[in-house]
Amino acid sequence: MTNAVARLTPLGVAVLALLSEGDMHPYEMIRLMHLRRDDRLVTITNGTVYHTVGRLERAGLIAEVGVDRDGNRPERTTYTQTDAGAAAVLEWVRRELPRVDRPAEFRVALAEVHGLERDEAITLLGDRRTALAEALESLTAGHRHALDKGVPEQYLLEISRELALLRAELAWMDETIPRIANPDFAWGPDATPSERYLAQRKAARQ
Repeated sequence: MTNAVARLTPLGVAVLALLSEGDMHPYEMIRLMHLRRDDRLVTITNGTVYHTVGRLERAGLIAEVGVDRDGNRPERTTYTQTDAGAAAVLEWVRRELPRVDRPAEFRVALAEVHGLERDEAITLLGDRRTALAEALESLTAGHRHALDKGVPEQYLLEISRELALLRAELAWMDETIPRIANPDFAWGPDATPSERYLAQRKAARQ
């Protein structure tokens, strides 16, 4: 399992997450990810998705469950998520959620954090908040030291931007973690998808 999780890419996690909703063929996965604008998080092309599906199958994280043909369209192979695949997604999310050095992976982990138990999600996000606060303190001290040494601010623009991003994410954390902790905040299987959300899945099948 450790090796399988280590080899997972953000796109691989996105594919596995889709299959947690039901069996699909790659064409349906591609359409659904575009409909849901998952291309904000990962690069989605026919080639990368089919390649990722092949890697996941070889790793035992997904399995073929059937092949069908609709009219004159090419044959489509349908895949299902295995128990190993479901476990790998959760382990990947646990690994990536607290990390502050992999922003692309964090965004995907955050999109799938609802798969964890509420208390575990809160704990991991709290760990991330602690790491962000430490990074902010360190970067603030470095920025102040550079200014005290007379470094022109034009050379510190990237640092000032990073400081602003850290402060913004910390503010978001301080707002979001208590929201998740509130029992009235629907979580996991308690959250009911909207009709529009369900309609996207239907449209992707066509």
